[in-house]
Amino acid sequence: MASAATPVRLLILGTGNMAVNHATAFQKIPGVDIVAGVDRRAEVLSDFCSRFGMPHSFADLEEAIAWGNFDAVANVTPDAAHHATTLPLLQAGKHVLCEKPLATNARDAVEMAELARKRNLVGMINLSYRDVAVLQKAAALVAEGAIGALRHFEASYLQSWLTQPAWGPWHSQSQWLWRLSTQHGSKGVLGDVGIHILDFATFAAGSRVDALSCRLKTFHKAPDGRIGDYILDANDSFTLQAELENGALGTVSATRFASGHLNDLRLRLYGDRGGLEVCFEKQVGTLRVCRDPALETADWHEVTAEPVATVYERFVAAIREGAPAEPGFDHGADLQRALDAAERSHAQGSLFLKIHE
Repeated sequence: MASAATPVRLLILGTGNMAVNHATAFQKIPGVDIVAGVDRRAEVLSDFCSRFGMPHSFADLEEAIAWGNFDAVANVTPDAAHHATTLPLLQAGKHVLCEKPLATNARDAVEMAELARKRNLVGMINLSYRDVAVLQKAAALVAEGAIGALRHFEASYLQSWLTQPAWGPWHSQSQWLWRLSTQHGSKGVLGDVGIHILDFATFAAGSRVDALSCRLKTFHKAPDGRIGDYILDANDSFTLQAELENGALGTVSATRFASGHLNDLRLRLYGDRGGLEVCFEKQVGTLRVCRDPALETADWHEVTAEPVATVYERFVAAIREGAPAEPGFDHGADLQRALDAAERSHAQGSLFLKIHE
């Protein structure tokens, strides 16, 4: 086990927009040295390495692995590349922080998790809303029994970029159009943000999904259902019923048509001794709780939460100190099992499906 003072040499795989967040965050951590970038797009890679002062760059992953002078990797490749790129990194003995989702199907995600465990390496998935302090506080309250045994929950992830141009005109920009087309690698709102709201709910509840039923919906958005090379067939909204392993029953939903919401997450958990509500709206988190002696009057009060370590800080601490690697690859595989089951449920007429059989 390394000490907190041990330098960590980091390679960033994939140097697009999200990689900027990774590089900016890692550069704030003492002792982390971003030593190289990998990207097939020469101009994008050059600009990124210059911006962050990275001394080495590689056009392909094999070349970087052969070089080998790094300890850990931020894998910021497109979703479909996560499995194929993470496996050789783990085989080479490198710790990996992978963007969500861990893979595009549960079989691949499980393979990644098993290899990380076998090689005794840190494998973490970047579920960014774990960094929301009030979510962490809510999870702690549930774990200590503050609202009793969980019975019911409601969770939603609300976006509106298909109804307004705050993030740019979706109908003319590739960074939005690919998310609407399965041929361009999208699994729709379910695959894009469904994983976030499932994690939001199950982390706070302290229990994974046991069974679910799902309905997906794709709305007509353009003549003939396409814009240029983009066939707009990926799902725009989903609703699902879920039963957790702790017995709680509830609903999870997400949409890109929630007018009035830019990028908002909401969660309500109800136990037999109280309830709590977590909101992360306009980048501000709030937590409200109702419990004895306020149950009879249904009065809610706000609870504050101290800032928490970011996923980037937790990744480095797991490498250096053996701190918990949360959220880890095993959790990412569990979430992917739920997403796969949601797709199967829809295909089978919203059938209620068990996940862990």
